[in-house]
Amino acid sequence: MEQSAQQAQQLDHLSSAPEPPGSPFAAFGMSSFGGPPSASPPEPRPILELAGEDLEDELDALSDWVDDFLLSVYGAEVTTAAPWCLQWQEHDDVVAWLHALWLAYQQHRDPEAGLSGLFVWHRDFLTHAMAAIRAPGGPLSACMTSPDRPAHRLLPGPPPSVRTEAASTPATDEPAEPTS
Repeated sequence: MEQSAQQAQQLDHLSSAPEPPGSPFAAFGMSSFGGPPSASPPEPRPILELAGEDLEDELDALSDWVDDFLLSVYGAEVTTAAPWCLQWQEHDDVVAWLHALWLAYQQHRDPEAGLSGLFVWHRDFLTHAMAAIRAPGGPLSACMTSPDRPAHRLLPGPPPSVRTEAASTPATDEPAEPTS
């Protein structure tokens, strides 16, 4: 019954008259010739630039997508050649990769992406991101390589550059006193 109701709603929508066309310049981001551009949706921000509640909300939504969709479909077996971490949210680089992948997924599944949108996502985003994240020497390489032995370890990153170190430490040399 529910499916029949959904189909009836869809048929009603498809049989209704199309909405009147907007400006002929709408495709170019202009509401009318000579008018100001229409307001565009806010630009998505990389997750590592977020803080507080915004970060928590985005990380929760990302975690739902990763756990409920990405891993169930594309997770593959955990091996030394394809490690995984049950605490992947603690790996900032992995969070950044997965967030970018999720944003691309949302964009490419949108009807405006066309019929090949998800193919483009698979080809240009999914394969590369998963290979980088789960590489044997990648960010999760010190974590779980066997489902029977869960493990988590954050690998230390490189130290700051010499220039950054020099700028962050106060000078200890006393200025020389002028001689007369």
